[in-house]
Formats: sequence, structure tokens, C-alpha cells
Amino acid sequence: MTARRQPFSAAVTGLGMVTAAGVGAKATWHAVTQETSPGGVAHQEELADLPCDFMYTADLDTTELLGVATQRLMDRFSQLAVVAAREAIADAGLDTDTWDGSRVAVVIGSAHGGVTFYDQQHVAMAARGARRVSPKLAPLTVVNSAASSVCMDLGARGPSLAVATACSSGTVALGTAHQLLRAGVCDIAIAGGAESPISRLLIASACQMKAVSTRRENPAAACRPFDAGRDGFVVGEGAGLLVLERPEHAAARRAPVRAHVRGYGASSDAYAAVAPDPDGNGIERALRSAMADAGVQAGDIGHVNAHGTSTVVNDLIEATMLQRVIGDHALVTSTKAMTGHTLGAAGGIEAALTVLALEEQLVPPTANLEVPDPQIPVEIVRQEARPAAFDCAVKTSLGFGGHNAALVLTR
Repeated sequence: MTARRQPFSAAVTGLGMVTAAGVGAKATWHAVTQETSPGGVAHQEELADLPCDFMYTADLDTTELLGVATQRLMDRFSQLAVVAAREAIADAGLDTDTWDGSRVAVVIGSAHGGVTFYDQQHVAMAARGARRVSPKLAPLTVVNSAASSVCMDLGARGPSLAVATACSSGTVALGTAHQLLRAGVCDIAIAGGAESPISRLLIASACQMKAVSTRRENPAAACRPFDAGRDGFVVGEGAGLLVLERPEHAAARRAPVRAHVRGYGASSDAYAAVAPDPDGNGIERALRSAMADAGVQAGDIGHVNAHGTSTVVNDLIEATMLQRVIGDHALVTSTKAMTGHTLGAAGGIEAALTVLALEEQLVPPTANLEVPDPQIPVEIVRQEARPAAFDCAVKTSLGFGGHNAALVLTR
């Protein structure tokens, strides 16, 4: 039996996003709800001649925003995290000059950390020898560098944590922040995920694994969650960070509350290094745990932002599990066809989109879903955004190695 605790609602007061769909939360939301075809996905020179030589990239030059000197001290995934964090803090109306930085936590997830810089340095060594390797390799590529970069940029001096649970990292980071706030360890937490996996080696491995789409003739149509013709995911870069606060802290400063993170659950499949539990038992445990933590029932949930990667097996496993746990009344979507699969950043980006869905009472469509897979047993929103009345939504995430996580968000 799942243990029950007194529900704790962390107030969401700020959102920050950088995605291939748009730079900023407003631009990303507009794209996923209004655009019919994804932008920001194209062939990449670094991936030339690979079966999947395309990916989603954000249209953002961070040089002007961060300055050349600061930019050189970060891999791109950390740069994206800092840009998203600045937006989230501004959106929350927080003043970093006057806040108590010792009560501000930063929790950022990433699957691969600074893999872009790592790749560049490997090429440099192969071409010109070991003396050409940068002494900054270690500090720029470790997974915690996004969290530390955000802390230094904002002056956040509370707990600083990095989460690495593959593609569920961003969701686990938000759940960890929720727990820190519940425990009274901090008053404010900046949490989510960041990733920039522009790496020939990494994508070559994904091609060998047959996990990614090979629709090279039309990259914009390659990622198609829940579609009968789906053939794999498409990698993307991005960052999605939320400002969470203890409710009394948000109330004391009269901050507008956009939504609440009310419940969190996590589990491990303990099944395989890559493949999920074929029965979906692991992600089911995570979802049921999150629902119990939030004190909600299946009938309360009106919307699910699914993991929905566009892989043949995973989409079916997840959808079947959702029908089993929640039923077929909730409106389900996957926004990855607009953003790409941003790996460790996905949970942060998609949780932010779930907050906006609750706020706007609008469910984004699943782009590129032309022929719904007849085996999918839940209602997938497609073609256009759908207005709906709901007070409770769920975000689910699955990661390589069997790392599962779920969040319950409410108005």
C-alpha cells in the first residue's frame, strides 16, 4: 500500500524556458498551442552522415546575454539554465539583491551535462594532442555545473543539487525541490532541467541503439508521439526552470501564484538498462505515489502531459498505464514534437507547460499526430489546442535505467 502524508502544495511563482519552440515561456507556449508544425529542428553539420543527422536547437546566442567572459566559463547546457533561471526569477518578482540567498535552493537535472564541450575537447586532443585540452573540461562538463552556474549568477546560497536520472531528471529535480520546501530546508527553490546534447558521439550511439527517428527527408515530421507511424525520438536542447516557494513565503510577499506542485512520486523499474518495464509497473508506482502524496483520485485529474517520446514501445506502455490508473477521461498530450526530446530538461520544460495549461485552461495538441495508433487507449489531443476545465494535472517521466517520476500539479 502506498504511504500517505499530509499534502504539501509548493507555490509556483515563476517560469523560465529556452526551447527550440521559442526563447522564453511565452514564446514556447505560443508555439506549442498555436503552431501546427515544429520549428527549430534541422540538419546539423556536427551530425553529418549519421542516420539521424538532425535535432532541435534553440535560436539563442547567449553571448550578448551573458557576456563573452562569463559564457566561456559554461558549457551551453549551463548557459541555457542561467537564461531560464533569470526569466523565472523575474517572472516571480524576486529581487536577488534583497532576498535571503541562504534560504534559496537550486535543483537542476541533466542527463549528460556538458557533453558538447566534452566532444569539442576530445576532437581537439585527437587532432592536436593532449596539451590542447582545456583545463576547464572538468568544471564545465560535470552534471552539477548548471546548478552551480545558476547559484553563482543569482547569489543563491542554499542547498545546490544536481539530479541525473536520465530523461526523468527534470521531473525528479522538481520533486526534490518540493521535498526540500516541505521539510523547511528552504523558502524558495529554483528547479527543473537543462540539456544541450549537441554531440556526434552521443547521437551516433542513439542511432546504433535504434532509439531515434531516421526520417532525414523531413525532420520537422520525424517526432510523432502516439502516431501509428512513429519510429523514434528526436533529440533537442533546452532548459525549463520553475520557481517554487513555501506557500506562506509567497503569501507574505504577495506573490501571484500560477499553480501548485502538490504531489511527487518516484520509482525504479529494476528491469533493464534501456527498455522500460513492459507492463508499465514502475511508472504506475510513481504515478500512484504522486497521487497519494497529493491526496487526489483518478477522477480529479483532467490533463496529463505525458513523457510521449515517439518511440514505438514506450508510448504504448505509458498510454496503457495511464488508462489503467486514471481512465480515459483525462486529456493527454505530448509536447515533444514541438521541443524535441530534451532528455534531462524534458521534465522541467513540460512541467512549466503543464502550469500554463492549468492557468490557461487549454491543453496543447500533440504535433505531427496524423494517424493515431489504434492500440493507444487514452484520448490524445491533436490537430489543435483544446479548451477544457480542469483543476488538476499530471506530468509523467521515464528515464533510461528505469528511473520513473510523476508530479501532480493543481490550480
